[in-house]
This record gives sequence, structure tokens and C-alpha cells, in this order.
Amino acid sequence: MTKETMDKVNKFRDDRNWRQYHNEKDLAISISLEASELLELFQWKKSNEVVSKKSTELKEELADVLIYSYMMADNLGLDIDEIMDEKLNKDSAKYPVDQSYGKNLKYDELKDTDKLKKGSEDNKD
Repeated sequence: MTKETMDKVNKFRDDRNWRQYHNEKDLAISISLEASELLELFQWKKSNEVVSKKSTELKEELADVLIYSYMMADNLGLDIDEIMDEKLNKDSAKYPVDQSYGKNLKYDELKDTDKLKKGSEDNKD
């Protein structure tokens, strides 16, 4: 999000005197609630059905999640690009491409499958 966009979000909030309600706890709750509303769009439906028929609602709920997330980061003085880079670097170490490519396993499961693979290669002798 650009500074210009964050300024728009803050202006919207400040014009309504809502800053008093946007503490970290309530923003975290709001992120969760809006994420649940986003998730609810998919309940009992196929993903492609929702994407093709509910694009307006998807955009609105996703925007709500992002707005509250950015507001929380702003409250905490966090740089979004910096914390995302840090997280991507951490996840890159947890999910090396050679172990995780095309797999939907959690990082601790990748290590187990890597050991199993290595063990089966050792048993070929």
C-alpha cells in the first residue's frame, strides 16, 4: 500500500473520529471478522463459482481485511514492505524450493518426507 492510500484510509477514519476505536485489539478482532465474512462467501460452494459470481463481494471483503491490517500496521509503526520481506525470507528458509516445490506440506512434514526419501535411497544399496 502506498503512503497515499494509507493517508486516504486514515483520512476516512479521522473524518469520522473513529481513531478512538481503532486500537490494536479491536483491529485484530475486525481483521478476523472480515476474514470470516470473506470465507463465508465460499461456504458450501465451489471456488470457481464464487470467483465468477461474487467478484464484487470478494473485492469488498478482501479490501476490509486489508484496510484493517494496514491500519494495525500503521498503529504499530510497522513498515508493511519490511515485515512482508522478513516473513518471506523466514518462510523461504522453512520451505526450500527443492523440498517444497509442488507440495502442500507444512515445513515440519517436508523434513520428514526428505528423511524418508533419503532413507529409501540409502536402502537401494
